[in-house]
Amino acid sequence: MAGQSDPHPSLFSAEEIEFMGEDEMIDIVPNMRMEPLNLISGDYGPFFPQMVTQVPLWLAIALKKRGKCAIRPPSWMSIESLTQILESERESQEAFQVLPFHYVEISRLLFDHARDDIPDIYMVRSLIEDIRDVRFHKVETSLESFEDARSSAVRIKNLSAMEVNIVRPFVGRALQAFYKHGSPDLIPNPERMSNSNRFQQPAPADHGQRRPLRKR
Repeated sequence: MAGQSDPHPSLFSAEEIEFMGEDEMIDIVPNMRMEPLNLISGDYGPFFPQMVTQVPLWLAIALKKRGKCAIRPPSWMSIESLTQILESERESQEAFQVLPFHYVEISRLLFDHARDDIPDIYMVRSLIEDIRDVRFHKVETSLESFEDARSSAVRIKNLSAMEVNIVRPFVGRALQAFYKHGSPDLIPNPERMSNSNRFQQPAPADHGQRRPLRKR
């Protein structure tokens, strides 16, 4: 697990989240004929030349590396869609636009393995990076407001997997600090809890009336 030197590591490493993101479905355009693939995760195919079909991202990358297909980028990765998302993210300081849960991992994998299938790849990459920066800034701004509001919970909708993984440990530490400075009694004290359990005697178990033993 990544970040073991950190006393408050993220739940998953970036590689683990990317591995989970590889199960997202994506369209490919095969350039060969092949029978269906019967795998543990499901059945994919049959494959026919120039006939669009859906497969998991990991399978699309494997076929792409072998020159067996072209990968069709998802519609949200177009310049028009990303530009609109970026403008909407900048206009609202509270709401987060709906994006695929693994949009960071999907885009990164496509940039690495399907560069020739992405029109205007440099512009697309720049827009996605800008969207990530704006969203992270909005998360930080939202967390700063919790101290004044003395909130007991964090509710942020439409975060992606990577954003949740990065924010989660910070949110936990931040809320615990807010409670500690505002209402220390709300923070569980492990030492106090262990002492109370130490001196608490368990109630004797009632097994009913015992039958006297027979004399030998």
